[in-house]
Amino acid sequence: MKTYLKEMLSRKDLLYYLVRSGLKAEHRNSYLGYLWWLLDPLLNVMVFYFLVVVILDRGDTENFPLFLVIGLIVWRCISSTLSSSSGSIMRYSSIVSQVYLPKALFPISFTLTQLFNFAFGFLVIAAFLIWFGVMPGWEVVFLPLLVLIQTVFLLAIGMILAYVTVFVRDLENVLQYVTRVFFYASPIIWEGGRLPPEYSWAVTYNPVAVIVTSYRDVLMYGNLPDFLGLGIILVLSIAAIWFMVWYYSRHEHKIIKSL
Repeated sequence: MKTYLKEMLSRKDLLYYLVRSGLKAEHRNSYLGYLWWLLDPLLNVMVFYFLVVVILDRGDTENFPLFLVIGLIVWRCISSTLSSSSGSIMRYSSIVSQVYLPKALFPISFTLTQLFNFAFGFLVIAAFLIWFGVMPGWEVVFLPLLVLIQTVFLLAIGMILAYVTVFVRDLENVLQYVTRVFFYASPIIWEGGRLPPEYSWAVTYNPVAVIVTSYRDVLMYGNLPDFLGLGIILVLSIAAIWFMVWYYSRHEHKIIKSL
């Protein structure tokens, strides 16, 4: 495993290339290019605001558009990272099958790519905070911690999905429905989720719900984040990453045979 980690560190130039090429590829044939990083969350807020407030006559939460934009931007980062990471090794299958590279680098690169996109989302959140006159308190100092925990969590899940997808190609299709379940089971567009009381545990123990709510606590409500929930997510994610690095180092030769 130590040798594998050293190999990964020696390939940091490749990691940089993968992140840069991933950013360019996302909007290669788009007229607006990187401007979509700002427009996409804004358009999402407009669509869901129309759905929840105009059509369903819900959204009684104070400063609901701000509530909505924080949830949607965080969710966009989570869902897009999981979706892209799951097929990261398959995307570079032609390179993987010809040149030896630590396969764990591919889900890492896609996670970092989406993290860069997530940074643009904060510009939109900042604009909404200013528009609604909401000034975050000193609790905003925990914002980098939230980003770190979210990134570690997504990296852990991404490494698992990337490996399994090589052998179970249908996983990418199934993942669309799994993420949809998490979307509606988490407080993304409704406060506290919309599950019946007997299924409230699905929100309480939902890592996505913990992360999204913590962002709102820090940016919108001036409250401390859920340190217990975040701590559990961080510890389990680090353990999963450690295990997956070990697993990649021992079993990634099977990837070549399956491609």
